[in-house]
Order: sequence, then structure tokens, then C-alpha cells
Amino acid sequence: MTADTSPEMSPQQQSDDAYWAALFEQEEALLPTDNKPEAPRDGSKWLPLNRRIDGRFRWSDGERPEEADPWLQAQEIMDADETLTLSIIGFNKGGLLVQWRGLQGFVPASQLIDFPQFHLESERLNALRQWQAQELTLKIIELNRELNRLIFSERATLVEADQREKLFFRIEPGQIHEGTVTNLTNFGAFVDLGGVEGLIHISELSWSRVIHPSDILEPDQEVRVKVLNVDSENGRVALSLKRMRENPWLTVDERFKPGQLVEGVISNVVSFGAFVMIEDELEGLIHISQLAEGVFLHPRNVVQKGQIVVARVLKVDGANKRLALTLRGVTVDDVD
Repeated sequence: MTADTSPEMSPQQQSDDAYWAALFEQEEALLPTDNKPEAPRDGSKWLPLNRRIDGRFRWSDGERPEEADPWLQAQEIMDADETLTLSIIGFNKGGLLVQWRGLQGFVPASQLIDFPQFHLESERLNALRQWQAQELTLKIIELNRELNRLIFSERATLVEADQREKLFFRIEPGQIHEGTVTNLTNFGAFVDLGGVEGLIHISELSWSRVIHPSDILEPDQEVRVKVLNVDSENGRVALSLKRMRENPWLTVDERFKPGQLVEGVISNVVSFGAFVMIEDELEGLIHISQLAEGVFLHPRNVVQKGQIVVARVLKVDGANKRLALTLRGVTVDDVD
């Protein structure tokens, strides 16, 4: 078996597939089911684009929302880097739902200011539920008419457009930047680079297997990351943490040989065996058949997470990121 069976993703795949597909998935929306725009209680109408108040678009008497294409208006608002004040009409596990001119918009949780980190989905949903019917000042950060996608951000209101553009102009693939972890999700970690937010996909966090980004990082942590890909048009930056260090699998065949004894810490116990961290970001696997003599119900009956063990190397395959270990046949004399 392997400690990392997932294929390497290209930077473009990370930026396009992992970033947006996972973040902006909306089919699990809990509320609402009605897509009709909510009319203001005072009976007023939408304010057209040429009538703004303090940089925010609001309602105005005597105007009809049908008079202009809302997608074109949304594009103009995004291009002008204007803010909108919108009410939250629903939520899903990814974030908050809003509505503007009959278009349903989405505010990812990672784009909320000071949104806490939750490990339990129920806690996360309860926290998002608290925003119901509240108003947020937002900016449009992504628009795709063909996909019916309208993405808003509260965090973007903290930084002026010219500052973001200047930062995007300076960011290039291969560069090293310092940033602050703003949010952790099942698929990666968001990092604020000083006005521009990038994503470290879970596959780019470590050369070893990562179950959840919280195993590696925590909110507000300062990190140094490598830029993999920059899409300034859509505001996407793909980052890597693991590429700040040398890939240990590149030299594993030279450093470890079958029969060699190694010491490590049990990093995870699963139904088919136990993973052993034998050095930084290098895990080997003890298959269930190699854990002990005799019969036992589960690998946890033999080893526990955090336990220090001495194992023997069975097979080394750096090209496929495989390091097979065994505890069978390892005696007290070997350990000494």
C-alpha cells in the first residue's frame, strides 16, 4: 500500500477543479427553495447603476428591476469594485446564500470576516445559521453567467481594488510569500497574502498523507508558501506548503533498504493496517498482515496512534511513494 495514493494534480487543476468546484458547490443548499427576489417592504424598486449612494447599490422608487440585464449590472459593479449591502436568505455547509436582482449569490465561509474554524459540520452549520436575515456589505469576486454563478466576499471589502491589482501584478508562479491562514476546509487551507487570498489544496500541504488540513495548520498561523499558479482575471492563487521542503520520496530508495530497522511514530491506524511516520513527511505502512502473529480483530488491538515502534523495511518504491514495513520478526534484541 502507499502513504499517498492520490495522483499529483497540476497547478491549473488545483486552481480550477479543487478551488472552485469544491468551494462554490451549491446543490446542498438548505435554504431557500424560492429563487424569486425578495422585494423591499416599503414597496420601492432597485436603484439603477447610474444612481449610487455612498458607493453602495440600494433601492429607489419608480425603477423597475426588469429594465436592465442583472448580469450586465453585476459585471459593472464588479468592474467598478463597488460594494453591495445584501440580506442573508439561506446557507449551506459551504457558506451563505444571498439574492440580488433575482440572481442567487453565494458567500463562501472562507470569505467571511472572522468566521471561526469548526471541525464538526453541525457546529459549522449552526454558526452559519446565525447570519440568517442579517445584512452584509459585500463585493462580487467572481461572475459566470453560463454557470449561473455569482460569488460574493466580505473579506474583499477590506482591501481596495487597486491594492489587490498591484499585489496580483507582483505575484508570480515560483515566488515565495508570507501569509496568514484565514480558514481551513476539507479540501485545503486559505491564506491571506496581504489583500489577496490563495488556496493551498490539501494535496499541497505535505508530502505525506493528510486527513484534514487542521492536522497541519491552524487559523491565524503565519506561513511561508510557494506560488504555483496565478489567475488575476478570476482572482485565484494556487499555493503550496509542501514545496517549501524537499520531497523525501525522491531519495527514499537511497536511504532505506529491505531488512533495515527504522524507528517511527504511529501516525494513523486504519482497518487495513497502520501508518508510521519515520521522518518528517515520510510515512510507511505496516499492513495488517505484518502487524503481529496470531489473530486479532483490528489493528488498534496491536498498536495505537502516537506509539513509538521499531519496524523492519520490507519494500521501498520511491517512484510510487511506497514504503512497506513489518513488525513481525522484530525482536527485543533488534530494538536494543
